[in-house]
Amino acid sequence: MFTVFSFYKFQKINDLKKNQKILSNLLNNKNINGTIIISKEGLNGSICGTNKDIRTTVIRLKKILSIKKFDSFNDSKSKFKPFHKPKVKIKKEVVPMDLKISNRIKKKNNYIEPIKWNKLIKNKKTLLLDARKPFEHKVGSFKKSVNPNIGSFRDFPKYLKKLKKDQPIAMFCTGGIRCEKASVFLENKGFKKIYQLKGGILNYLKKIKQKNSLWQGECFVFDNRVSLKHGLVQGSYSICGGCRQPISIKDKKSKRYEEGVTCPNCFDKLSKNQKSRFRMRQSQIYKTKLSGKKYNFQKEFN
Repeated sequence: MFTVFSFYKFQKINDLKKNQKILSNLLNNKNINGTIIISKEGLNGSICGTNKDIRTTVIRLKKILSIKKFDSFNDSKSKFKPFHKPKVKIKKEVVPMDLKISNRIKKKNNYIEPIKWNKLIKNKKTLLLDARKPFEHKVGSFKKSVNPNIGSFRDFPKYLKKLKKDQPIAMFCTGGIRCEKASVFLENKGFKKIYQLKGGILNYLKKIKQKNSLWQGECFVFDNRVSLKHGLVQGSYSICGGCRQPISIKDKKSKRYEEGVTCPNCFDKLSKNQKSRFRMRQSQIYKTKLSGKKYNFQKEFN
């Protein structure tokens, strides 16, 4: 059993290239897979390994970057390593929104714990805003939530500017970091009633029992588990080999589904040449599995 640990921290980080090398060595030495993004405004990461290795890695990471505590973190379990390899990337922003958060930006403490979230979003005056991408929203979301239907988070401000400044806005995303950026943007624009789900959807699914939940469906995650259910157990979704979008059990029953090649979402969008290439790739996967070997990027658990 492996531990998946996700975290973020908005804090000034200097010597990015130096810290990139140090963190890369740390992950490799501790046999940790996953991705850490660092920028001058902070860091965002999701890593996996044995529980012992994760604990020691997190302690060391905090010491390297002089972090007392993360702004938010989540941990869950996986029967396989859901990341293929370790990566440490340098970006201009930990979340691309053309808005850099610094120590000079003071954000109000409007974090709502999962246990109080239901009461807030049941209020008919509250705009329940899903700050994720459309394909994530499709996999699962809160009842009556609104999704901006944008492909890039950089376009999110265009949508936010259209909202009413006096309307209560309750935002949520997977782990909370996208809402951090969006809430700072809204406060800078004069919005007063901004709330965000503390720890994001993952924290909600971990702490709220399904019988008391207002969540519908599953939560998409950016690793090979693909989706999670209540209690943060692995969900039923997988990834289409053609368009790399999440697909459900129902999608797999479609005549337009072909393992490793197409799904109902991309059947009419892919060219004959693309489908042919994907079939060749899938054929290699089948042959490798039959030989008892591990195919590159193959899951370690089925």
